[in-house]
Amino acid sequence: MSQEKLGEAIGLTFQQIQKYERGTNRIGCSRLYDLSRVLDVSIEYFFDELPPEAAASSPAHRFGGWSENEQEAFEHERDPMAKRETLELVRAYYRIKDPGLRKRLFEMTKALGSAFSDD
Repeated sequence: MSQEKLGEAIGLTFQQIQKYERGTNRIGCSRLYDLSRVLDVSIEYFFDELPPEAAASSPAHRFGGWSENEQEAFEHERDPMAKRETLELVRAYYRIKDPGLRKRLFEMTKALGSAFSDD
């Protein structure tokens, strides 16, 4: 999706989208929500690669700790099913039109996963 189309979808100019992309302007919560809806991803998508030290420096963590719900949400972000990489992989997989090729890729991926698992 182009910056122009993304901007149109959430009521901004492509220049504002560029500023967000470059980090010139911060993205507010409501705008992040808008972006997640237009891009068809969860909010967690934007925090997938957040380093643990950044999460540990959050005000909630530094000043009184996290509630049980906040801790569960943080642990959820570590869940592979909530990661951006997983979402991209699944989308790419389902773009493969040939069912036979898709099945072979699936079987190969399972075999590779088994070969490198700790089980």
